[in-house]
Amino acid sequence: MYMKIFLLMSVSLIFSAFTFSKAQDKETVKEKVIPGANVLLSENFELIKGKRLGIVTNHSALLTNGVHLVDTLFHRDDVKIVALFGPEHGIRGDAPDGTSITNSKDSKTGIQVYSLYGKVNKPSKEMLKDVDVLIYDIQDVGARFYTFISTLFYTVQAAAENHIPLLVLDRPNPISGHKVGGPIRKEGLSSFVGIAPIPIMHGMTIGELATMFNQSGMIGKDLKADLKVVKMKNWDRDMFYDQTGLKWTVPSPNIPNLETAIVYPGMCLIEGTNVSEGRGTYSPFLTFGAPFISSKELILQLDGQSIAGIKLEPADYTPVEIANMASKPKFENKICHGVKISIIDRDKFEPVEFGFKLLCSLQKLYPSQFKMSDDRFDRLCGDRPIRKKILSGVSSKEIISDYKQELNEFKEFRKKYLLY
Repeated sequence: MYMKIFLLMSVSLIFSAFTFSKAQDKETVKEKVIPGANVLLSENFELIKGKRLGIVTNHSALLTNGVHLVDTLFHRDDVKIVALFGPEHGIRGDAPDGTSITNSKDSKTGIQVYSLYGKVNKPSKEMLKDVDVLIYDIQDVGARFYTFISTLFYTVQAAAENHIPLLVLDRPNPISGHKVGGPIRKEGLSSFVGIAPIPIMHGMTIGELATMFNQSGMIGKDLKADLKVVKMKNWDRDMFYDQTGLKWTVPSPNIPNLETAIVYPGMCLIEGTNVSEGRGTYSPFLTFGAPFISSKELILQLDGQSIAGIKLEPADYTPVEIANMASKPKFENKICHGVKISIIDRDKFEPVEFGFKLLCSLQKLYPSQFKMSDDRFDRLCGDRPIRKKILSGVSSKEIISDYKQELNEFKEFRKKYLLY
């Protein structure tokens, strides 16, 4: 049975990728983007020459030749890597979501790796004792609750506290740098999936976020790191990742492709409910459902809400455990009835607004069966009253309208930190 489901999912993924490609075939690569890591090596190497380096990174820190930054620097005689720091999923990116990472030795270089996902989230004074320059190079996906930017926040803070120069090697925001959406994270809801008072979809690069964290006082009123962002070349804010000319590297196990990254800022909110967000399938976040849902009924409800840029189709699936991708998914080994999302026009699609329209639809259709996890949802959403509004039947239109003013204020606030 599971083999049949796997084959159906594989065919669905191939068709989805083809559809997505066809839907975006008018887009072309303008000029290949050069990541900050390449610019560091070719134009700014004096910043690290002869230095002992600590590098906060994972598998995504690839140069344009496909070689990892750590592996490249490891074989040079004019620098020395003394410590590596790994975020969620580990240095080589193969641990499932939410799995605590322990200190270890890097499998390829033998360098000491300190975990920043588990009991410790911030590089300590002891970890940094031999470091002359700290480097951060990790590919983000553009959503507040993606934990790599929480690791960035703590890295900037640790650099400031320990008076160590920090280089952030910039990379593209894969879902573009102009879309901003969702409520601002409120006081009292700071967590590792909501480290800063920013909206769910921030529309910034890691270099811009680091600059904002550092200059705005977010890391501490009297703290400021000696920060330098090594900027990319040829990137502009309208670009989606497939327009950069760079090869897609899966940033984490459940974001396998760009289409998933585009829906993620809205669909991750489903994690705070008793509806499956598609973990345990090969199309997480693009597939969602539950045993109590009627696919036809839910699609009809959503289609009546003027949702632009996507196509919704019925989907039955059975979540199963998938090595290095999904452990104990919701409704494991039970048939879920739900919906498959296909992107038709990514410029028109508003993922966070869709997330709230979906949540309100689920509450309206299944008030006795649909449940929300108070703490989990509030931390993801970043705004506690929103959960209460959804459960009380407030419309998605009103919920979205309520956070528009603060979102517009953030858009103005962030302008001073934009680098492109």
